[in-house]
Amino acid sequence: MDLSLTEEQESFRRLAREFLDREAVPHRARWDRDEQVDTAIIPRMAELGFFGLTIPEEYGGLGGDYVTYVLAMEELGRADSALRGIVSVSNGLVGKSVLGFGTEEQKRAWLPGIADGTVLGCFGLTEPDTGSDAGSLSSRARRDGSDYLITGRKLFITNGTWADVALVFARTGGPGPRGISAFLVPTDAPGFEAREVKGKLGLRGQATAELFLDDVRVPESARLGEEGQGFKIAMTTLDKGRVSVAAGCVGIVQGCLEASVQYATSRTQFGKPIAGFQLVQDMIADISLDADAARLLVWRCADLVDRGQPFGIAASKAKLFASEAAVRAANLAVQVHGGAGYVDDYPVAKYLRDARVMTLYEGTSQVQKLLIGRAETGISAFV
Repeated sequence: MDLSLTEEQESFRRLAREFLDREAVPHRARWDRDEQVDTAIIPRMAELGFFGLTIPEEYGGLGGDYVTYVLAMEELGRADSALRGIVSVSNGLVGKSVLGFGTEEQKRAWLPGIADGTVLGCFGLTEPDTGSDAGSLSSRARRDGSDYLITGRKLFITNGTWADVALVFARTGGPGPRGISAFLVPTDAPGFEAREVKGKLGLRGQATAELFLDDVRVPESARLGEEGQGFKIAMTTLDKGRVSVAAGCVGIVQGCLEASVQYATSRTQFGKPIAGFQLVQDMIADISLDADAARLLVWRCADLVDRGQPFGIAASKAKLFASEAAVRAANLAVQVHGGAGYVDDYPVAKYLRDARVMTLYEGTSQVQKLLIGRAETGISAFV
């Protein structure tokens, strides 16, 4: 594996950082306090190409490779993880599901809008009583002539109150994963309601919602893939979603490193910068090590995706390590900042709040360990 970046990849990373340093970083503390990202940034992000990465040009995207995509996710994680989630869910989870499993009609109907940021998607898998055990979801889609009527509730849905289309997973058959199908549901359909979830520990600027579907009618053409293929679609998509989350976590670690170095070299105690104290350097060294290790795991996944090689277990390893590293790095960064790290004058308190959820969604750290353990032993600990 060649770990060097191409000139095009380096150029996009530089443009992404410059844009986010100008358009996002100065506002992230306010967005966090207000629990509302200024959505005017979304079309500007789309102009730079964030939403079109890896979507083919024939569907309005930039095309491009997966390494460039994870570089973008890293820069978004460093700037504001709430923005990373908006892109990752709309482009990554919804867009890539349509690209991988959709009909030509579905691709042409949804992908150009997703690529240019005029259409946002949300991923309706998690339910109030179903998190890690996604195969046991209770939302139902029953046949009514040539249509489906979908009824159920979804919880913790990123982009839920902003989305134009929801990728909803519902049961069309018997119990278990094989009874689940996927549907592209316009959020303005009668019987569809989204209520925002407030009071989150982190990602506070991101719209997170509970979805309610009451006999929402969709045509058969709204079904993504075949009946009973929904669980496969969700799991396949989440493999790439985990790479995106891991890349965002690399951004958090990198942000913690940069903030800690800047603070430690400018803060003076006992007559010298605190960067000159051994135990402060110890903390900074740990953050730096985690940044490099997590980044390499993520780049390995992106390289596997680009070469068309299996990457599911590599994604679990990257997501597990990077998310736990983000929590460690943010905790250490707060410690480097001392009392200043406990208020939002500096970014490290936000990094800590945002990092904590990364070990939970798109597969908890414990689920990733079970997936890795199953791959190593050939024995499933899930049942």
